[in-house]
Amino acid sequence: MNLIHIGLIVEALQIPKQRVENTLKLLEDGATIPFVARYRKEMTGSLDEVQIEAIRKEANRLQEIDKRRETILKSIEEQGKLTPGLRQRIEESWEMTILEDIYLPYKQKRKTRASVAKARGLEPLAEELRQQRNHLIEELAAKFITDEVPTVADALQGARDIIAEQVSEDEIARNKVRQAFKRHATVKSKIARGKEEAGAVYKDYFEFEESLQKIPSHRLMAIFRAESEGILRVNVVPEVEPTVAQLERLFVKGYGKAADQVKMAVEDGYKRLLEPSIETEFRNQAKEKADTEAIKVFDGNHKQLLLSPPLGQRRVIGIDPGYRTGCKVVCLDASGNLLYNTTIYPHPPQQQQTDAASILQQLVERYAVEAIAVGNGTAGKETVAFCKNIPFPRPVEVFMVNEAGASIYSASEVAREEFPDQDLTVRGAISIGRRLVDPLAELVKIDPKSIGVGQYQHDVNQVRLRESLDRVVESCVNSVGINLNTASKHLLTYVSGLGPSLAQNIVNYRAEHGAFTSRNDLKNVPRMGAKAFEQAAGFLRIREAVHPLDNTAVHPESYSIVAQMAKDLGVAITDLIKQPTLHAGIELKKYVNEKVGLPTLHDILQELAKPGLDPRGNAKTFEFAKGVNSIQDLYVGMVVPGIVTNITNFGAFIDIGIKESGLIHISQITHTFISSPSEVLQLNQEVEAKIIDIDLARGRVSLSMKEL
Repeated sequence: MNLIHIGLIVEALQIPKQRVENTLKLLEDGATIPFVARYRKEMTGSLDEVQIEAIRKEANRLQEIDKRRETILKSIEEQGKLTPGLRQRIEESWEMTILEDIYLPYKQKRKTRASVAKARGLEPLAEELRQQRNHLIEELAAKFITDEVPTVADALQGARDIIAEQVSEDEIARNKVRQAFKRHATVKSKIARGKEEAGAVYKDYFEFEESLQKIPSHRLMAIFRAESEGILRVNVVPEVEPTVAQLERLFVKGYGKAADQVKMAVEDGYKRLLEPSIETEFRNQAKEKADTEAIKVFDGNHKQLLLSPPLGQRRVIGIDPGYRTGCKVVCLDASGNLLYNTTIYPHPPQQQQTDAASILQQLVERYAVEAIAVGNGTAGKETVAFCKNIPFPRPVEVFMVNEAGASIYSASEVAREEFPDQDLTVRGAISIGRRLVDPLAELVKIDPKSIGVGQYQHDVNQVRLRESLDRVVESCVNSVGINLNTASKHLLTYVSGLGPSLAQNIVNYRAEHGAFTSRNDLKNVPRMGAKAFEQAAGFLRIREAVHPLDNTAVHPESYSIVAQMAKDLGVAITDLIKQPTLHAGIELKKYVNEKVGLPTLHDILQELAKPGLDPRGNAKTFEFAKGVNSIQDLYVGMVVPGIVTNITNFGAFIDIGIKESGLIHISQITHTFISSPSEVLQLNQEVEAKIIDIDLARGRVSLSMKEL
């Protein structure tokens, strides 16, 4: 463990040293972030997952700097230019930008104008000009005329090229320019010639300028996307004249012809070398910051979606609605297994409502169906209304389910593996039905980008997005707890300590030996070592387990503590679970030892009070406004109920029961200032909003909660 790294992490994150040390040790030993946050609170001082991830991320950043530093030192040493002072500066630098600036003059470059001038022997002339003492520059330059440098003008040009490169590689100069970019850079965009029609969607940015410091991330992402599509020409720079003036104060020492040459070189060095270099740097920084914000929004939305309330293990009908091609219908048992599938045609052009209703009535009776899940796509609202008007032989709840990404799942390898004999439409209806029963278990099978609950998710750094979303899924899976006997391989993959290989081994073992009756049975699964068992066991549940704690979040390593608590009270462990009033008689300090402290003991008591309780709540039905079937049915001033389907930095999109989603801009959410819509709204939240504008041409509906 690197002590310097620990000190830097402590300073950067303001987390006590002992907590940082212990957290890094746990992570280096193979512990997962959910496990550390849940079961090692004594060691970390109860750090949460966000803090633990921040420690991991900062440690990785410092390791990358160490690797780069080693490469830089080796390169400069091989050139014979590594002085003790230079080595010290490199070894004491902990920012990648500073390291690269130090290395820049020593970096092996491709052929440049300066390198050509140096090869022609013009470096002494450049040095003479930089001194700005001798103003007889023509006489100086004449001494350097050769076959390769035929004129005085050529000699002076070569000398200026060398000075320009020196200016662009000077650390102080680079930092001056960085400060100018930081304070004064603006994002300027113009429409590319002939792209007016193709880029109509970006019309707001055809002639646009805004401070880089102030531009919102979503606006920057839109501009960069338009640039990548060839619609806009974009610059991210400060004003040239004041920036060059700052550099001149660094390099121009006075007046005269030599100073004029240096001045020309400084301006050239800025425009040709420094400005493009620092612009790229600031573009990358701005893009990275925008990516971070977009990923944060996407993470938050995706987490809320994954933690949507489940209906629970019930027998359901899943319907993928449609007009011309009909509604695909599937019947699923309580475990989500396909029992039957068919197609009904209750809508135009067939309009076979009587036959469709009869089929659904028979299916509800035959399979003891308790709920119907209808996708919210085309004909979704009409199908919900149709189902609700059917007199079923038993109580049946009808739900509208967000079907985003169902078609992606249908064509995926996971779907083909699960239902090799079914076509895409049937798989889609199955996914819709399963999403109602357990959204988490179904949504983990789908690429999050296909669910559409973010902003510019296809434009951000895809590696960072994938890593971040994987952590979100892992966090959600482990916070809910997974039924070991019903979980799919895909769901088990995200359980702490498992992964694809062990998840498959668990499924294979379950198929061969039947349902698990004890967490200890996991130890018989091939390749399930002690470490993997330690990491995974607490997040896996066995509903009908022999040991009552196997259906709780209490880790097996703490079973003996619970047993001692029960023994001291003269009751059974099951009594502690069934009778929370007994907990008042437990003196927690009595059970503190070297490994277990009060944080874990409090967690144990909380779990015993609500063993195996799903933190997600229960699914509820929802009613859209009656008589509203298209955007033409709306009018300004109308108040409509809706469901939040997506949250961005600039507002929230609301499903109001028509094809087009309504948008509540952040300024229309509340009368008080909020920096993000997520401060007030959550995904799947039911809201009421007032229509304040309708743009029929562009299919846009503007809503306001503030107006209510």
